[in-house]
Amino acid sequence: MKKKVSDKISEKIIINRFLQKLNFNRLGTFNFQNDAGYLNISKIYKTIVTTDTISENIDFFQNDPPESVAQKLVCVNLSDLSAMGSAPKAYTLNLSITPKINSSWLKKFINRLFFLQKKYHFYLLGGDISKSKELSISATFFGQAKLKYILSQNKCSIGDDIWVTGNLGNSYLGYKILRYSKLKISKKFQDKFIINYLYPEPCMFGSIAFKYINSAIDISDGFYGDLKKMLNNRFGAIINKKNIPISNNLKRIIIENNFKINIDQVLSWGDDYQLIFIANKKFRNKIQNLGKKNNIKLSNVGSVTKTKGIFDDSMKLIKKLSSFDHFC
Repeated sequence: MKKKVSDKISEKIIINRFLQKLNFNRLGTFNFQNDAGYLNISKIYKTIVTTDTISENIDFFQNDPPESVAQKLVCVNLSDLSAMGSAPKAYTLNLSITPKINSSWLKKFINRLFFLQKKYHFYLLGGDISKSKELSISATFFGQAKLKYILSQNKCSIGDDIWVTGNLGNSYLGYKILRYSKLKISKKFQDKFIINYLYPEPCMFGSIAFKYINSAIDISDGFYGDLKKMLNNRFGAIINKKNIPISNNLKRIIIENNFKINIDQVLSWGDDYQLIFIANKKFRNKIQNLGKKNNIKLSNVGSVTKTKGIFDDSMKLIKKLSSFDHFC
C-alpha cells in the first residue's frame, strides 16, 4: 500500500526520484524493490554497527539548509565508526518527514548524501519513510574491522598519551553566532564559524591508526565529558590546557569579546566530532607521521594517571566536567 507522506510527494516518488541513486546499484539493495537487503562482508571482519537520530529543534533547526541536515546525519555516524577503528560500508535511512518537506528540499538533502557517499565510500542499503509533525531522521551505519583492531571506549593504561584531532570549539562559536548575535565578530570570521557548525566534518583517523590506538571516542558531548567516559572512574588524567587545540581565530574572538565566552564553555560543548584517543607513548612517532601523511592535525594534550580525576598541568583539579545532554 502506498503511504502518503505529504500533499505533494509520496513514498514511491521519494524512492524512485530521489533515493534510488544512493544505492550505487549494489546487489544487496535489490534496487529498493525488496522489503530488506543484505550486506556481503568478509568472514575475517566483524560488522561494526552504529545508529543515530537527529531531530528538528534539537539537533538542527527548521531553517537550517537541507545539505546541513544531511551533513550532520552522516558526520555523527561516521565519527562513531571511526572511534571504533572502522570506515563506513553501508547504511539504512529512516525519514520521518513533515508536510512542509517538498521536492526541492529532498533534492538538496539527497544530493549532499550522494556527495558524502562518494567521498567516504559507502552506499544506501535501504530504509523507511513515514509522516511526522516534526522532521526526524535516523540512520544505521555498518562498517567492518578485524576483531583484534576494534577499539573500545575505555581501554587505557597509566602513562598512555591522550590525543585530540583537529580543533575544538569552532562549532560552538558557529552556534552562538546563529542563535545569539551580540558577539563582536567580523563577517569574514562569522561565515567560517557558521560553516563549521552547519557542516561538521567527521575525523576518520580512528579508521587509519587503529593499530596504534588503545581506545577512542568522538567528541559529540564535550571534551571533558567524553574524556571522563574514557577514564571510566578507574583512572585519571593530567591535561596540558595549552595543548588543547583551539584555533587562533577562536582565541582572538574570546579575548575581543571580554571573555563572554570562555574555554570551559567551549570544551563542554558537543558537535565537534573530532576524536579523543588514547595510545601507548611508544607509538607517538608513528601516530604523528600518520597524521602528517593524511593531513590530520593531532595534539598530544596529556596522559593517563593512577590518581582519579582530571587535573591541569599544575595539578589543579578541573571541576567543570559537564557535557552535552540530549534531555536537558
